[in-house]
Amino acid sequence: MTTAAIDTGVGPLLRGWREQRRISQLELALRADSSARHISFIETGRSRPSEEMILRLAEHLDVPVRERNSLLLAAGYAPHYAQTPLDDPSMSALREGMERLLRAYDPYPAVVVDATYTVLAANRGMGILLDGVAPHLLTPPVNAMRLTLHPEGLAPRIHNLPEWRGHLLEQMERQIALLRNDDLRELYEEVAAHPVCSARPGLPLPPSPSAPSLTSAPANADGSGDASAHPAFPFALPLRIEHAGTVLSLISTIATFNTPMDVTVSELAIETFLPADPETATYLQSLMP
Repeated sequence: MTTAAIDTGVGPLLRGWREQRRISQLELALRADSSARHISFIETGRSRPSEEMILRLAEHLDVPVRERNSLLLAAGYAPHYAQTPLDDPSMSALREGMERLLRAYDPYPAVVVDATYTVLAANRGMGILLDGVAPHLLTPPVNAMRLTLHPEGLAPRIHNLPEWRGHLLEQMERQIALLRNDDLRELYEEVAAHPVCSARPGLPLPPSPSAPSLTSAPANADGSGDASAHPAFPFALPLRIEHAGTVLSLISTIATFNTPMDVTVSELAIETFLPADPETATYLQSLMP
């Protein structure tokens, strides 16, 4: 929580979230069982909203849990949501649950990351993909975006790097717009500047595009890049990554916790990779009997 955000006042902050969500004052009022006049008074500072009203408006505006605390502070209230470290004893059940999930997903890759893509846990299946990655990228804290897009990371082995890179950068753009995090923006600028390297030794490097703008549109409306480049996978963009001479095709899924009541929990994401074809499934199973 930044002092600047608190000093802005709860009204302008709420207006910013409403405008970002492209919702009118009337529509928000109807959703929150209020009136457009009252919403206008809150946004202009003529009316001080109650704690309950702030939380209700934040819910209907889909404001991240961390930012809901910022809204409350800006209005002079205490934070509503705790921020408990993941290694706190009270989080033991959560940690054990995620560890069981990761183990159960073996031999397919799975990883837990936070809001800035710092890797918090991973299974053995994910470890398989990390063969050949430069040691400095595996020194904690490990960052999933840096690990994937760095020229000494996974990037040289990703056969559809331009499409996968575009997907990841578009995902980061959405995260930046949601969290308004300076560290996340700096990470974006860093990884977007990396060159697009060839996945196969001996092949020429494709042209390195300039770092895309945070407001640039993806190649397709769904952010998936050029879908025609992978006609065999019409349902989702696969990660096509080479391991020991074999090209694996994996489909990524991301899970988050429903109705989190803690900032830390609200920012956790579990990413799992499903085999996109029988050959990939058989290969991964053969590496981990």
